[in-house]
Amino acid sequence: MTPADEPSGIDLESHVAERRRSGDDGEDQAVTRSAAELEAVFDVPVRVSAILGRARLGISDLLQLAPGSVLELDRKVGEAIDIYVNDRLVARGEVVLVEDKLGVTMTEIVKSDR
Repeated sequence: MTPADEPSGIDLESHVAERRRSGDDGEDQAVTRSAAELEAVFDVPVRVSAILGRARLGISDLLQLAPGSVLELDRKVGEAIDIYVNDRLVARGEVVLVEDKLGVTMTEIVKSDR
């Protein structure tokens, strides 16, 4: 399989099966072992937040908001959004439309100092 043939989202099981068919078993065992080692954390809940921007307003202005009100944020259209996991910045990305729902595509992983 060439990089151009690879799908954008990799399914681990089909990837391992493809590697086995190609006869490359050495790396397959490492990939399978790594996935198995992570299995214990697959069900750990995390809170993911995508911050489009921020706004600061007084309580009187907040109380005047109604359906259809426009709230100006501190970011420009097309500017990267921040993606937080458990209140920790982990990536930047952009908003995308998937069928009739909004989604987020990660474009940059932010390295942590911790």
